[in-house]
Amino acid sequence: MSGFVNSLSVMLGAKPLAMDTKRQSEEVRQLHKDKRSPEAIAERNQAMLDEEHMKPKNKWLIRRWISIFLVNIIFVISFYFDVQLVEGALTASRVIGFHFADLNSAIQVMLAHKAFLINLVIGFVTVFVLWWLVGGRSFCSWACPYHLVSEWAEMAHLWLRARKYIKNRELHRGTRTVLYVIFSLLALVTGYTVFEAISPVGILSRAIIYGPTLALIWVAGLLVVEIFFSRRFWCRYICPIGVTYAFVGSISPVQIKYDAVECHHDGACRRVCLVPHVLETTKMGYADDMEVSIGADCTRCGMCVDVCPTGSLAFEVKGLKSLL
Repeated sequence: MSGFVNSLSVMLGAKPLAMDTKRQSEEVRQLHKDKRSPEAIAERNQAMLDEEHMKPKNKWLIRRWISIFLVNIIFVISFYFDVQLVEGALTASRVIGFHFADLNSAIQVMLAHKAFLINLVIGFVTVFVLWWLVGGRSFCSWACPYHLVSEWAEMAHLWLRARKYIKNRELHRGTRTVLYVIFSLLALVTGYTVFEAISPVGILSRAIIYGPTLALIWVAGLLVVEIFFSRRFWCRYICPIGVTYAFVGSISPVQIKYDAVECHHDGACRRVCLVPHVLETTKMGYADDMEVSIGADCTRCGMCVDVCPTGSLAFEVKGLKSLL
């Protein structure tokens, strides 16, 4: 239970717990001790040198990009050909007559109306069950159109940083939690869903389906900030949607599992991670057990799985064998 509570607190902006051997099992303490032996260090360093020449895998990245494309294009096809199988946008829709509502959008609307609207409740429950099954914040990396363009912006940001043209500015991660509360209070007090008016997720979803609007200027501005000022600015520090889905992901059966035995602790997973604070356990000596489920804020993007050369990080469905 303490691990679950810590996972949620880190998601809300708290610092990950520092290494503490008192929390660790005897088995994992011995493992860390063995890994610090001169022979183990030499073996690990040689292995990491060999891995530098390995071609990185992009299996999960390709799958995610295909998923985002398919999820969003189905709305376009349905609207363009007027087949009415899928109506609406990612924020709220009907799929073959079944109501779907983005969890955060549904909460915002019900706060603004100060009432439980039956269609929104149905849509909320449907989407909650769906994303609970597939892993909470998987919405961010497997369905959100802004995540995809932000990923491209991140590539530009990293290219510029590598050449020392720019510096990355980090904000406090708790900013996102504060804004979550502020947007909720604004909806409650004003009766208007302020966040929905500025959410690049909804703006992009509607633009893809129904055509571009001037609101895309706002999205372009956010991407400029992410390229030149702060890596993944919106997703890491602003977007309350990620907070909502992280709560769902904290109890989801789909997790990314960390195996401390095989890990070389080279840090490649943390360098590519959208939310690197969830991978503190991969640092040498930090794991509290031999196997650890990555925290609630994990987007299940699979980037850490792709770059891990030893298979220390892998998808798993609790109770089933790890996914390849």
